[in-house]
Amino acid sequence: MPRAAPPAAPEASMRRALLAVLATLMFPVPVSAAPDPSRDVLWAALKTCVLAKRLANRTFPCLSVDLGDGERPGTAVLRAPGEPTHSVVMPTDTVAGLEAPVLRGPRGAAYWRAALAARPFVSDAFKGKLSPDAVGLAVNSARGRSQDQLHIHVDCLRPSVLAALKAHGRQIQRRWSRFPVPLAGDRYYALRVPEAEAARFNPFAVLHTLPGARPDLHRTSFAALATPPGDPEPGYILLAYRAPSASAEDVMDHSCTVADRGA
Repeated sequence: MPRAAPPAAPEASMRRALLAVLATLMFPVPVSAAPDPSRDVLWAALKTCVLAKRLANRTFPCLSVDLGDGERPGTAVLRAPGEPTHSVVMPTDTVAGLEAPVLRGPRGAAYWRAALAARPFVSDAFKGKLSPDAVGLAVNSARGRSQDQLHIHVDCLRPSVLAALKAHGRQIQRRWSRFPVPLAGDRYYALRVPEAEAARFNPFAVLHTLPGARPDLHRTSFAALATPPGDPEPGYILLAYRAPSASAEDVMDHSCTVADRGA
């Protein structure tokens, strides 16, 4: 995480839990893929899911697997072990992270749509007691992530972030501007994405227009939140910032306390 944080950072705790699951499955992590094999834990789990889908039309340990076709890249959804709502959406092809050039094209938009479609894996866990707008997406920077396979976090948002969006969301326009207040301790730029444009939107491409001296995507992290109920232009708010270990996952609450408030 980019600053002082509780001992068990979200990415690190997920990595440890996945390592335990893979050890149980006796599925070896490929040591040749990276200097630190622990950074390929998600990739190993993903390949297990893809193999199960191809051989037996089963998805374990993933929640879902879409092998794709000639026009649509493959994706999978995996639940973070021990976290009943925290899910990640991953390409079935090798994509290191949001800085990958291939994401600026149609594949980036396809992964965005897959992440939006995965939000019910979070909200359905509460049997109607959680509003869909309480669920967000996040992708961490190269140094803010623990894995070297692109994974889009999908989970509940912090109550404080939802409150800030409700108070200031209407100020966000279709061009980058500073979000009026810090969110989870960080200062973000924000951009409005109207619902009518969401299906063809590509957040990975839009990050190249983020204000600043140069588009250093290795130091960039982003999150996406649905506009709150009553917003005059429904859609999404894209949030992004740059820092050496940028982690927009900080806007999330993996304990999902917002559900207890009936959001």
